[in-house]
Amino acid sequence: MNETALIIVDHGSRRQESNRMLEEVARLFAERFKSRFPIVEPAHMELCEPSIETAYTQCVNRGAKRIIVVPFFLSFGKHWTRDIPSLLSQAAGRFPGTEYQLVEPLGIDDLMLDLLFKRATQTNQPVFQSGQLDPRIQGLEPSTRREQCTSCPFRVEPDGRIIDTRKVG
Repeated sequence: MNETALIIVDHGSRRQESNRMLEEVARLFAERFKSRFPIVEPAHMELCEPSIETAYTQCVNRGAKRIIVVPFFLSFGKHWTRDIPSLLSQAAGRFPGTEYQLVEPLGIDDLMLDLLFKRATQTNQPVFQSGQLDPRIQGLEPSTRREQCTSCPFRVEPDGRIIDTRKVG
């Protein structure tokens, strides 16, 4: 059978709740669009399974010859331009006779604007007063200035240079 499969890929997280969210997105997508995409698999770019290679393998094992990869990312960053293409090329190399297509990330779209409006106007998240501690940052000093996430291995210098802290020392 010459089925077309779809892989929805995100970054991957150390937090299982985040990883499970992508798996639920893939499940819901598969349910809604099963007539067009009978094979749908989730994949995480790094940090956890299923990896891109695992998802590609699953698609092929389920009969796919053509695989469309949809990044669950907002923009055309390094993961879209380098990391995911490299991982896809490696995975595809194990399966001669298959083909893949990496499509654009979510980007700017009227649907995204509608979703932003929905989130801004239909939320049950708490409101904090100035000086009140948000419990989500428990264990972090809120007065410490951050210019990046706490798990990123890069540091941005005041002059704009990016330092890879894994190579320092």
